Formats: sequence, structure tokens, C-alpha cells
Amino acid sequence: MSTPEKRTSGSTPSGHSVDANSALNAARSASPETGADEGAITDDEAQPGDNLTDEELEALIVEAIKTVYDPEIPVNVYDLGLIYGIDINPDRTVMITMTLTTPNCPAAGFLPGQVEQRVRHLREVRDARVDITFDPPFTPEMMSDEAKLELGFL
Repeated sequence: MSTPEKRTSGSTPSGHSVDANSALNAARSASPETGADEGAITDDEAQPGDNLTDEELEALIVEAIKTVYDPEIPVNVYDLGLIYGIDINPDRTVMITMTLTTPNCPAAGFLPGQVEQRVRHLREVRDARVDITFDPPFTPEMMSDEAKLELGFL
């Protein structure tokens, strides 16, 4: 098994840093011939999951977000309470509002990009953006009971 080639980091459309070695990074890369996203769906094409309700799509989005972990805390960012909102537009574009544990969080450079990538990678989602906010500031009370139990708060 060969070692993957080391590439420089890139960024999501929202400007969040991403690991260039991630398979998700290449999943929606621009095609050199057209300059368009290979994974992009035109308005004339049916989007997979168009028959899903917003609640069903939100459940898929939450599951995707739950695969992103803070590297210093063994809990996913959703259960940590870092996701403040998931807004699904009729065209299946998604806006996620999230925070970080602190404004100086060492993972600030890549956690939002990972969340954005995971959601954008869902076939049922046309596009996704992550907005960072610190209002209200994160507190441990925002964690799910599962996260509190995992971290010894319960």
C-alpha cells in the first residue's frame, strides 16, 4: 500500500480550510474542461432526495455532521452543542450556523470546513455553507446528555 501524495490545504466555498488529502475535498472539485463542479446539479436536473421531507433531510445532515469530531474532545461537534442551526432552503441548499468552544479554539482553522464538506458531500444536498458565530457563547450546558455523560459531566 502506497502513501498518499501530500497536497496543500484548500478551502470550501465559504472560505473555511480543508485538508487537501480528504476524499471529500476532491469529490466536488472543478472540472478543468468546464470550470464547473463535477458534482453540481443544474436546475433542470432532478436532485436525489427531492422527495425527502425537510425533517428527513435534516436527519441525514445531522448524521453527516456527527462524523466531525473536535480533535481535543472525544465527542462529535453536534453533540457538543456547536451546531446552532440548520436551515434548508427549497432548492436543497443548506446554511449551517455553528460556534466553537472558544474564539481561540485551535480547531477553528478546520472544523467549520469539515462540517461544510460533510454536508456538501450528501447527494441530497445541492450546496452547503457554514457561518461561524460566537453569539451566544458556547457553554457546557449546550452539550447533549450523551456528550455530558461521555465527558463526565453527568
